[in-house]
Amino acid sequence: MSIRENLAANLRRLCKDHASVSAVCRELGINRTQFERYLQGQTVPNKATAALICDYFRINEPELYRDPGVAEPRVRGLPPMSEGLFNQMIRPPSPSIAGGTYFTYFSIPARPDLLMRSVTFVRRQAELVTFRRVNGWSEHRGSTWARGNHYGVAISRLNWIYFSGINRRQTGEPSLISVQWAPIFEPVLIGKAMLLTEAGPAFVSVIMRRDTANIRSRDAIRMAHVIRLDDPGVDQLVVSLTHDGLG
Repeated sequence: MSIRENLAANLRRLCKDHASVSAVCRELGINRTQFERYLQGQTVPNKATAALICDYFRINEPELYRDPGVAEPRVRGLPPMSEGLFNQMIRPPSPSIAGGTYFTYFSIPARPDLLMRSVTFVRRQAELVTFRRVNGWSEHRGSTWARGNHYGVAISRLNWIYFSGINRRQTGEPSLISVQWAPIFEPVLIGKAMLLTEAGPAFVSVIMRRDTANIRSRDAIRMAHVIRLDDPGVDQLVVSLTHDGLG
C-alpha cells in the first residue's frame, strides 16, 4: 500500500471510536473537506497538520503512516524502567472481564437524583486488557463532563478489577476505577472511582454493565452524558442498585 493509502486506512480506524468524523474535525480545527481528502487517500497532511493529528489521537507520526496490515508491537520501545513498571502492571492474573462495550455509571456528589453515564470500550489482546472510556460527549461546552476521553489498562488484583487511565483531552488528569462483580444474579460490576468533577477530584460510586443490545459505538458515545434516575429510559437495574447503595 502507498503512504496515502496507509494514512487513509489508519485515520478511518482511529475515527471509528469517535462520535463522528465531523466531531473529530471540529476538535482538530481541520476543514472537513480537507480531512475527507486524507480519508480517501487523495493527499497527505503537511508536517504541522500531521503533528496536530498525532497529538489528538496520541500516536507517533510513524504510526500514522504505518501499513495497517503489519502487526503493531505490544510495547513500543519503552525504556527499561518504564518497561519494568508496565510488565508489573499487566502480570497475571488477567482481569475476568470480556471485551465489548460497557455502560459505566458514576454518582455525582451532592446530586443523588443524577448519574453520569459513560461508555467504556474494553479490548482483550490475549492476557492484555485495555480500554477507552468516554463521558460527557453531549454535555454543554465548558463543562468538565465534556472532557472525558480516557485510555488505559485494566488489571486484576485480589478479586478487584482496576481501570487505570489518563484523560487524553486537554485536562490530562489520571483516573482510577476499582470494581468487582456484584453478588447478584445479573452480571454487573460495582465499586468506586477517583475522577475529576466540576468541583475537583472526588471519590464516587460506580456501576458497570455490559451492553447486550449491540449498540453501535457511535450511538453508544452519544449516550454518554448526565442522566436522571427517574428517566424511564435508564437501566432499571442500575437505578435499583443506586437506590440500594450498592453503586
